[in-house]
Amino acid sequence: MNLLNKIQNKKAVIGIIGLGYVGLPLGLEFAHKGFKVIGFDIDEKKIPILERGESYIKHIKAERIKSAVDKGMFDATSDFSRLPEVDAIIICVPTPLNEHREPDMSYIVNSGEVVSKYLRKGQFVVLESSTYPGTTDEILLPMLENSQQSQLVNQHKKFVCGVDFYLAFSPEREDPNNPNYNTATIPKVVGGVTPACLEVAQALYNQVIVNTVPVSSTRVAEATKLLENIFRSVNIALVNELKMVFDRMEIDVWEVIKAASTKPFGFTPFYPGPGLGGHCIPIDPFYLTWKAREYDISTKFIELAGEINTLQPYYVVERTLDYLNNFGKSLKGAKVLILGASYKKDIDDMRESPTLKLIDILRSKGAVVDYSDPYVLKLPPTRHFKFDLSSVEITKESLSKYDVILLSTDHSDFDYKFISENAKLIVDTRNAFGKKGIIKENIFKA
Repeated sequence: MNLLNKIQNKKAVIGIIGLGYVGLPLGLEFAHKGFKVIGFDIDEKKIPILERGESYIKHIKAERIKSAVDKGMFDATSDFSRLPEVDAIIICVPTPLNEHREPDMSYIVNSGEVVSKYLRKGQFVVLESSTYPGTTDEILLPMLENSQQSQLVNQHKKFVCGVDFYLAFSPEREDPNNPNYNTATIPKVVGGVTPACLEVAQALYNQVIVNTVPVSSTRVAEATKLLENIFRSVNIALVNELKMVFDRMEIDVWEVIKAASTKPFGFTPFYPGPGLGGHCIPIDPFYLTWKAREYDISTKFIELAGEINTLQPYYVVERTLDYLNNFGKSLKGAKVLILGASYKKDIDDMRESPTLKLIDILRSKGAVVDYSDPYVLKLPPTRHFKFDLSSVEITKESLSKYDVILLSTDHSDFDYKFISENAKLIVDTRNAFGKKGIIKENIFKA
C-alpha cells in the first residue's frame, strides 16, 4: 500500500483541520517527528500568528511553533483547496451542545463537506472530535463515499472505504499543561471502518504516539472517549453532592477525601469545585444521553450527575451570600473579585469555565463583579457569555476594596498568603488556602 510506505518513510503529508487546543499540539508533534504538516483553520486571525512562529495558546511554547515553521515542516492556512496536497486528514473541531443540550454537529458536518469536496483516492481521514457512537459511520462515511472525486473518477460510482480512501476515529486525550503527560505520551485509541483503515490509523499514530490501542470499530472508539469523561463527570458529581451534605453537617469534605485516599485499593480521589469546565466533561456525557434516546434508553445516572454538576455555581453563590450575610453585608451591591477565569489551574483555556456562570449569577443578584487571572487578561466572548471585563491586578489596595474574594480557579501564580492577609472575606471553592496551610476566621469553603 503506497500510503503505508509514505507513512513509514515519513513522506506522508499530514493535514490538521482545527488548530485549537487539540489540533495545534498534534500537528506540532507530527512536524517535530519529521512529517510535513499543513494546518487548516477557518479563523484567519490564527494564520499570520502561526506563520510568525508565535503562539495563541499559553501552554504551547512559541519556540516549538517557530522551530517547526523555520524548518519548513509546519504551514498554516485557511485555504481548504489545499487539502489534496495532504495524505492524511485529521479533523480536530469542536463539538459543543446547543441551547437544548443536544449535540451541535455543525463543525463536524462542515468539515466532512469540505473534505468530501477535495478528497482524492488514497487519502486517510480520521476524526478526533469527541462525539456520540455512530458519528463516523453515519455522518462522515456517506459524505466521503459520495465525494466529488468519486463522481469524476468512478463514473458516478461511490468511493469504497478501505480501498479508495481510509476512515477512522481516534479520540483526543489532551490534558492541557499536564506535567506528566503530553500528546506523544498518552496512549491513543484507534478504531477503523475496515481492517485496512485500522491498519493505516495505527501506522500513522505509531509514528508519534507512545502506544496505540486498536479497537474493533469506530463506534467502540467513540464510546471509549465518552466512558472516560462520564466516569469523571459522575465521580465529580458524587463529591460535589457530598460536599453539600457534609457542609450542612459541618464536616470538611477535603479532609474526608484526604483520609479516604490513604486506602491503597478500591478508591480514586476526586475533588469538588465551583462547577465543571473544559470542552469534554461538561459536554460529552450529554452526547450519549442524546444518542441513547434513539434506542429508547434513559440514562438517568448520567443526567443526574450533569444536574448536580450544573447546580454547583448556584450553590457557590448561595454560600457566598450566606457568608456575606454573616459579615453584615448583602450580596446586592457587594463588590466581588473572582480569582481565576480559566476552567483549570495554570492554563488559559476558558471553554465552559464555571467562572463565567458565576459572574452571570452574581450579576443577576446585583453584585458588582471583577476577576483576576494572570493567564486570561481579558475575557473573550464565548457562545453563551460576552463580558466586557479585564483582569484586575492583585494589590493590597485592590483587595481591600472588595467585600468578598471568591476563588474559582486555583492558579499556582496566586500569592495566597498575601491575599489572605489583605482580603476582608474569602470564599474558597478549591481548598487552595487550606492546602497552603492558611486557616483564618475570614476564609470559608464552598
